[in-house]
Amino acid sequence: MITLNTVVKVGIADMNIVGEGSSIRTSGLGSCIGVVIYDEIIKLAGMVHVMLPHSTIGKEPSINLAKYADTGIDELIRQLGVRGADVRRLKCKMAGGAQMFQFKTKSDVMRIGPRNADAVKEALLKHRVPIIAEDIGGNKGRTIEFFPSTGILHVRIVNEGTKEL
Repeated sequence: MITLNTVVKVGIADMNIVGEGSSIRTSGLGSCIGVVIYDEIIKLAGMVHVMLPHSTIGKEPSINLAKYADTGIDELIRQLGVRGADVRRLKCKMAGGAQMFQFKTKSDVMRIGPRNADAVKEALLKHRVPIIAEDIGGNKGRTIEFFPSTGILHVRIVNEGTKEL
């Protein structure tokens, strides 16, 4: 069990779940998206650090579910349900999806941030999880930290400071 005031860190292509009295944080969000899904009634929240939009592009022999928007969202919702969240009450806040580098080509392949954002939104829509707040796009990295006790997502943007969603 997590003790009071614990900060649980979520790595790249990783996910975790916390309850009241703890927070959950991820950094290194460039084109990646930090997706927080939470049940505000029981103060339970999970975060997945999505790297890529769809698991179909992966070539690994065994898939890391947290790496992709389609499988990561599905798995996080499943795990929240196992821990007592009512999937009908789930809400989402998210940040990231930046276009970190400018390319001369207009190829969609290089637009990972926007493609990640679209894939996350598609997966959330499939599960009927509303997006309450988002800080998506731009060209700067982010660190996010979510507090289940308040439902507030702190978003720290490189060279811009912090805002609350």
